[in-house]
Amino acid sequence: MTAVLFDFSGTLCRTESTESWLRATLAATGTRMEEPRLVEAAAALEVAGALPGGAEPTTVPEELAAAWDERDLDATSHRAAYTGLSRQVPLPADALHDALYDRAVTPAAWTPYPDAGQVLEELCRRGIAVGIVSNIGWDLRPVFRRYGLDTYVDAYVLSYEHGVRKPDPRLFAAACAELGVEPGHTLMVGDSRAADGGAAALGCQVHFVDHLPVHERPDALLPVLDLATNAELPPV
Repeated sequence: MTAVLFDFSGTLCRTESTESWLRATLAATGTRMEEPRLVEAAAALEVAGALPGGAEPTTVPEELAAAWDERDLDATSHRAAYTGLSRQVPLPADALHDALYDRAVTPAAWTPYPDAGQVLEELCRRGIAVGIVSNIGWDLRPVFRRYGLDTYVDAYVLSYEHGVRKPDPRLFAAACAELGVEPGHTLMVGDSRAADGGAAALGCQVHFVDHLPVHERPDALLPVLDLATNAELPPV
């Protein structure tokens, strides 16, 4: 392989829990909630799917359907969709819904998987190009800078910047073009068979990892180092 493409959320990094997200936002805004109410609100926010990178919403209200459909193609739609979902849950102040969104798209809300840095560094050492291909409505580059991972990334191909999202092969093609590599010599690593599996249509090999909490997945990325040296991988 001459290049490895990685998904972001659930593959290289994981967002914090919904309860941690709410607690941090309350602390940052100086807002107090009684403990039982806080726990209840966090559970309701999770059901609503209000945390970007967290659980999918159980249902999307009709008035948010358009923004939800466009959330990974446009930053304004992304904010509207997630703050709209958040507002399905009563909180002490309306401004908290925007504060929650602002926290969710900052590096503080994200943690790399334990083996992410090791794998990216080793790929770089071997001269294998690295690209990030993500369905996302905000700029994730600061997350990589925060954790010193940006040193190992050669290209970021984000859906909202290209107006197309996975599994559309065009997004993977854009990544290969930016890296100057052939799809047939490229490995795509992701957590979604539906989205990341789209790279196979372009001719890329694909490898999947499980979208688990950080503490439950210490070394799932390490096999990528062996896979990246193989010319042939098992079919998707």
